[in-house]
Parts: sequence; C-alpha cells; structure tokens
Amino acid sequence: MSNSADFPGEGSSPARRRRVRPVRVLTAAVFALAGLLFFTSFNTAKGTNIRTDTSLLKLSDLIHERSRENGEREEANAALREDVETLAERDDGSTRAEDDRLTELEKRAGTQKLTGEAITVTLNDAPPDATAKLPGYPEPQPDYLVIHQQDLQAVVNALWQGGARGIKVMDQRLISTSAVRCVGNTLILQGRVYSPPYTITAVGRPEKLKKALTASPAIQNYMVYVNVYGLGWDVEDNGTVTLPGYSGTVDLHYARPAE
Repeated sequence: MSNSADFPGEGSSPARRRRVRPVRVLTAAVFALAGLLFFTSFNTAKGTNIRTDTSLLKLSDLIHERSRENGEREEANAALREDVETLAERDDGSTRAEDDRLTELEKRAGTQKLTGEAITVTLNDAPPDATAKLPGYPEPQPDYLVIHQQDLQAVVNALWQGGARGIKVMDQRLISTSAVRCVGNTLILQGRVYSPPYTITAVGRPEKLKKALTASPAIQNYMVYVNVYGLGWDVEDNGTVTLPGYSGTVDLHYARPAE
C-alpha cells in the first residue's frame, strides 16, 4: 500500500482534506438540545414557578393529601352517625326484642365498638441493605424486602379463621366489604394510605388466634423471608382492648359503563 493513500499530500482534493470532526457535531447537538429544553421550560411555565406549581406536585403528595381528607371526612361521618344513633334511641315504637336484634346486627357488621382480649401482629419491611442470613438462599431482590398485599391478607385471613370477633388494620376497623390493597410500598385501606410498619389487631381468644397464624401456609412462607432476609414479624398479647366501630360508608360502589 502506498504512503499517499494513508497520508494525503497537497494534491489531494479539498473535500478529502476537510473532514468534519465528530466532537464538533456532538457539541452543536448538545447546544441545540439545551436550547430546546430552555424553550420548553419557558413555554410550560409561562411566568409561573414550576417548582411550586400545585399542578406539578408529586403523585405521592396528592395521594397523602387525599388520604388526610378522607380521614377527616370519616371522623365527621362518625360524629353524624353518633347523632343519628342518639336520635334513634328515642321511642320509635320498636319493641325491646327488635332493639336487641338491631344491636346484635350492628355488632356483627362491625359498626359498633368491640371490647375483648386481643393480639396485635406487626409486619415491617426488611433493612434495605439486607443479605441472605442462611446458606443456600440467593441474595435478595428488592421485591424480597418489602411487605406485600398477600402478606397482609394472609394475616387477616388467618385471624378470621382463628375465630376473631373483630379486626383492626392500623387505625381502621374491617367489615365484610373491606379490601386490603397495596400499591408499591404503601397500603391503601378504605380510601386512606399507610406506610410500614403495619399493625393488625384482632379481638378473640389469643391462643386460638396464634395457633391459626402458625398453621397458615401463606404465613409459613412469609416466615422464610423473615428468617432469611429480615422481614419484620412480631405477635404481641394486648390484654383487653377496645376496637373502634367502622365509621365509613357502608354503601356498595361499582363500576358503570360510560355513556
């Protein structure tokens, strides 16, 4: 191969001598992109402060705000319900047997306070830097270190099977239509949002409740993660406690086709 092919001489054409350097092209592209970003930011803000614009708040902030509002409305609803019950206690023509029957139904529905012996189960996420504590297990994925919906449901189901007369998750009483739902690392229960650790309190015979927890296959599987990766698990006797009555709406809501 001749030297002239590798090192063009003065006789080479101008097109071959003037090579466009990639660095210059990249620099021009960066400046063009920066200009586009500045224009987009200006056009979006239109004189407002993007950092403090309420329309751009994090979704998590909006969720927690709605959760707080739902809590306030539940408290107001509970106060109104007490007023209704006070008015209903006046002579309405019902018999004593009918009043007793209504009271029993309200207790079963979970709308009245419930007092009795109880236990509390606490579940919590594992430390973020957790590693496998026992040989033969893989190093944890992020999914292994957090509480899932199925874990909370397993505890609630086991407590019902153990004869629980009433259950409270965090500060809310469960009723027949209550649904325990988790989105990411947060619990959404009856319109309110909670973060771990999660507490579940059940009124019933403590020995039967504990036995039901131990016998649950789903909880046995959870205990593997407790022992290997450090997920939180604690069962505590509470003595005599009083669960609050359910204070939310009891109406059923369902989806409707759009018009």
